[in-house]
Amino acid sequence: MNTTPISVRRDIDTVERAGSTPDVQQPWADLGLKPDEYQRIRDILGRRPTSAELAMYSVMWSEHCSYKSSKVHLRQFGAKQPQTDAMLVGIGENAGVVDIGDGWAVTFKVESHNHPSFVEPYQGAATGVGGIVRDILAMGARPLAVMDSLRFGAPEHLDTPRIVSGVVAGVGGYGNCLGLPNIGGEAVFDSCYQGNPLVNALCVGAMRHEDIHLAKASGVGNLVVLYGARTGGDGIGGVSVLASETFDATGPAKRPSVQVGDPFMEKLLIECTLQMFAEKLVEGIQDLGGAGLSCATSELASNGDGGMRVHLDRVPLRDATLSPEEILMSESQERMMAVVHPDNIERVMHICQRWDVTATVIGEVTNASHLQVYWHDDLIVDVPPRTVAHDGPVYDRPFHRPAWLDARQSDEPTTERCPRPSTAEHMRQQILELLASANLCDREWLTSQYDRYVLGNTTTGRGIAVSLDCNGRFGALDPYVGAQLALSEAYRNVAVSGATPLAVTDCLNFGSPEDPEVMWQFAEAVRGLADGCLELGTPVTGGNVSLYNQTATTAIHPTPVVGVLGVLDDVRTRITMHGAKPADAVILIGATQEEFAGGEWAHVVHGHLGGTPPQVNLVAERSLASVIRDHRHLITSAHDLSDGGLAIALSELVLRNDYGLDVSFADTDADAFTMLFSESVARAVVTTASENVDAIRAACELVGLPSALLGTVTADDFLSITTADGVITLSRAELAEGWSRTFARIMS
Repeated sequence: MNTTPISVRRDIDTVERAGSTPDVQQPWADLGLKPDEYQRIRDILGRRPTSAELAMYSVMWSEHCSYKSSKVHLRQFGAKQPQTDAMLVGIGENAGVVDIGDGWAVTFKVESHNHPSFVEPYQGAATGVGGIVRDILAMGARPLAVMDSLRFGAPEHLDTPRIVSGVVAGVGGYGNCLGLPNIGGEAVFDSCYQGNPLVNALCVGAMRHEDIHLAKASGVGNLVVLYGARTGGDGIGGVSVLASETFDATGPAKRPSVQVGDPFMEKLLIECTLQMFAEKLVEGIQDLGGAGLSCATSELASNGDGGMRVHLDRVPLRDATLSPEEILMSESQERMMAVVHPDNIERVMHICQRWDVTATVIGEVTNASHLQVYWHDDLIVDVPPRTVAHDGPVYDRPFHRPAWLDARQSDEPTTERCPRPSTAEHMRQQILELLASANLCDREWLTSQYDRYVLGNTTTGRGIAVSLDCNGRFGALDPYVGAQLALSEAYRNVAVSGATPLAVTDCLNFGSPEDPEVMWQFAEAVRGLADGCLELGTPVTGGNVSLYNQTATTAIHPTPVVGVLGVLDDVRTRITMHGAKPADAVILIGATQEEFAGGEWAHVVHGHLGGTPPQVNLVAERSLASVIRDHRHLITSAHDLSDGGLAIALSELVLRNDYGLDVSFADTDADAFTMLFSESVARAVVTTASENVDAIRAACELVGLPSALLGTVTADDFLSITTADGVITLSRAELAEGWSRTFARIMS
């Protein structure tokens, strides 16, 4: 066992002293507590809190850790949860767990690290990846892959390259060192994120059913082991406080330091933990992320069947001058806490030593009802753990529909407001303009910094598909519909791979909950997502809420990022964008309406945001998924339609393959402009051998989905689109000209 002697003794604020000095002034406001919250702590304890107790309550009752402004709305995910046998572990644990068959389970979750990534982009993003990986590890799973959903400010802003380069390097640097492939995500630019970039990181892992672990400290006499990196002064308060405040002109003085990550230590921590799991040595486990030791100790004790005694002076430190309060609040990375039976402690220590991981017994499970923390011989914390971890304040904050929303929704992108292209040549130029725009251009500059090939191997048998999506402009037009559109896009992305969508995780990014209009946006988005998941039969297994994404009075667009996980019985039958051959038929599945509001055409060509977003059709989404899944043996390639519509989907097929496309709209009812640029939902382009066209179209008709034969795959390198006004011809080189250069230009 490793211990760190503390050479500096201080005037310790003990529980005994707190009871005898009720009138001592305490810095509760500086720690982010409200007057009534501080009084509630005093009522719970029957005395004033010690400084260590005050530190614990302040971080655990922060917005980031307690969800105090969002709980009343998040309960809908439970109340409206669809009935499914797939969910093994739901909301409330480190991550949700889903049954994928054959005794295998998958755990996945997305979380935010937004505010730290603005302060220090590299470490903010890197430790965001590290934190979500530990959440997955704590469930008993081996982490398999990561994804990210990123939002940055205007591409032309001088500060944008700083944020982008730091965030991308942080995500790539940490994930690459762990040996985890980054399998997808999104990167979006919009001026509303200028002072509040969003870094949402997802991790997915797999385990056998019997290997699921939970965060609980049970078994009187069991030992509490802290292992991993030593505790330092980095990230004191960290995201717990940082993510609970709005940025403004006076903000930097209040911003705590950002955590510093060490991915090589995390890799050792992963292998060490997995070996302990394999040998059945762990009774309960919790990672140390937001709120650090305050969170790990209180949550383990709260979820257990007794109390816990912790000796804080045993915590291994990088800085011997840290006070007990700082040790409790530190969010130093790469740390875990395990509950271990005394008979197994020697083996646990041996495994940690083998992996060069520092491990220390810092406490034990007791038969009492309180969490007690000692500093040497002094009792400095004596609290009911549930009051710290789970029974924090709950606010039913006032909210109302913004008065300005009617004007925004009535500002439709009509022909008068947003003139349509008048000729085939004009449409051709607008396709190129969209392809070269910041949100639709090639992401090679970004993705080349991520390892996509590690863990790549020959695959057989069962597999999963994951997608992460959101369009914040849709949320800005209608947050209820915007959340459902994020869900339907992620669902569709999984479906076009041939997988069956099973479950949802979400990261809900909004402005200040103290603004009634922002709170209304949040409430509507949660309601929309809960209703949508119920209709699709995909339960929310867990996720994250990130509030206070606001600079002064300017909030970000409502950005409810949705992750959907699906399962493939046999990954060899998966569908990709790359299987088509010359002479294959090109089929559009789904109905196309005149829906441009919030879409890329209106945004890029006209700088317009107004109107009502595309109509949600979850019944059609389910039908589309079933047609593709049931006929994947006939489909040679597939591409969903979303940002930029059919024009971008067709262009990407040509850009990413060595064939061309020759299409027309003779088999459709809509005009060429609508067909090319509309962002109607529940649509996909599929290719198939000509002899299978009738079978696929008949399957669509059977479930009420329209389909249209667009044309054929060709052996050349041209996208050729025949319209009533003429033929649009675009070579692969011409398509790539702007598409492949834009990101590098932004970063220069």
